[in-house]
Amino acid sequence: NSLQKSTENNSDGNLDAVQSTSSNEWDAANSIIGVKKDFDTGNEYYGGTTESLKDHLVWQLNLTPFSDLDRTIATALIDGIDDDGYLTVALEDILEAFHNEENPLEMDEVEAVLHRIQQFDPLGVGCRDLRECLLCQLNQYPEDTAYFKQAYTLIDDYLGLLGQKNYRMIMKKSGLSENDIKHGLKLIQSLNPRPGSEHSSETAEYVVPDVYVKKINGRWQVDLNPDAAPRLRVNQRYASMVQQATSAADGKYLKNNLQEARWFIKSLESRNETLLKVSHKIVQEQQGFFEFGEEAMRPMVLSDIAMAVDMHESTISRVTTQKYLHCPSGIFELKYFFSSHVNTSSGGECSSTAIRALLKKLVEAENPQKPLSDSKISALLKDQGIMVARRTVAKYRESLNIPASNERKMLI
Repeated sequence: NSLQKSTENNSDGNLDAVQSTSSNEWDAANSIIGVKKDFDTGNEYYGGTTESLKDHLVWQLNLTPFSDLDRTIATALIDGIDDDGYLTVALEDILEAFHNEENPLEMDEVEAVLHRIQQFDPLGVGCRDLRECLLCQLNQYPEDTAYFKQAYTLIDDYLGLLGQKNYRMIMKKSGLSENDIKHGLKLIQSLNPRPGSEHSSETAEYVVPDVYVKKINGRWQVDLNPDAAPRLRVNQRYASMVQQATSAADGKYLKNNLQEARWFIKSLESRNETLLKVSHKIVQEQQGFFEFGEEAMRPMVLSDIAMAVDMHESTISRVTTQKYLHCPSGIFELKYFFSSHVNTSSGGECSSTAIRALLKKLVEAENPQKPLSDSKISALLKDQGIMVARRTVAKYRESLNIPASNERKMLI
C-alpha cells in the first residue's frame, strides 16, 4: 500500500494531529516509498461503493464487551474518525463531555477505550497522526520479524526525514546502514497510511460519455450517445388541449406552456447539433491523437474550432465543458483536446499535451537511482527539436504530479 499521509517537513519528523485531509497532505509521505511509474490514474471514470467505515466500526463495537460508559465514549470516538481512519476529535474534548462529579472520568480511561478501537479492523484506525497509525500496524508484526526494529526506528524517530528521502541524514543520525534503511522501508511499504480508505462511504459517480468515436472502415466516425441526448417530443394529447380550452385564460396558459415546451426541445436539438459539429471538428483536427496517442496531439485553441465551425469562442468553451468523448483510448473531456503550443527547432509547433506525454515517457524510462533533472529533460527534449525551458519542464512535471528528481530517487 502506498504511503500517502502527510509528514511534517522537519528533521525530527514531528506530526500534528490530523484535522482534515487535503491533496497536499499526502505528498510528503508519497515520497517515502518512491514514485510509482503509473503517474496518471487512467482515462476511465468509474468508482465503487462499500460499507462505510463508521458502519464497520459500529458493527465491531456492538460485538465487543464494553461498560456502558466506555461504550458511550467509544461511540463518540468513532463519530470523530474521518474517512481515512484518523481521529479528528481531541481526547480532552471527549473527557470534558463525559466527566462529571458523580462519575469522575480520567484521561487514562479515554485513552484505554481509544486503544481498544485502534485494534479494530482496519488496523490503525482511530490514530491521531501518521506515526501512530504506522506504529500501530507495525506492532502487529512479531518483534523477531526481519528488520522490525529498523522499520520502527525509521517511523518513530525519522519519519520527516524519510518523507524527504534524506537517507544520508538518517544514516548519520541513527547509525543505520543503507541496507537497514532499504529493508526497513520495504516493511513500511506493507502498512496502510489510510486505513479507512477500504471503507470509503463516497458514492461512485460514473461519467456517461456524450460522444462516441469509433474507427469504421479506416475512418473515424463521431456519434452522439442517445442515452445522453434522448429525443424529446410534445405529447399530442396535451397539445390538443389548447383547442379544447373552455376559457380564454386557460387557452392562453396552455398555449404559452406549449410554446415553451417546443422552444425547449428546439434548444436541446440545437445544442446537440452544435456538440456533434464541434466534436466532428475536434476529431478531424486531432486524428493523430486517435491514431497514435498523446504524443501526436496537435496544438489547438478554442479560436481554431470557433473559426472552423463559424461560432463564437464562448460557445465552443460552453459546449466542451463537462462534455465527454469515448474512444478506444478511454474517456476524455472535450476540453482535454485543447492545448497551447511550443515552437520546435524546425519552425513548427508542438502541443503542450504532447510535450507532457514525452516528459512522462522520459521519466518512466529513467534510471530510478539516477532520475532525470528538469534541466536534463529540457536538454533531451531539445535533442528532439522541442524548445522547452527548464522552468516550463518543471511546470509540466508538476501538472502530471511527478515529483522532482531528488524525490524520485529510489533507494530500493
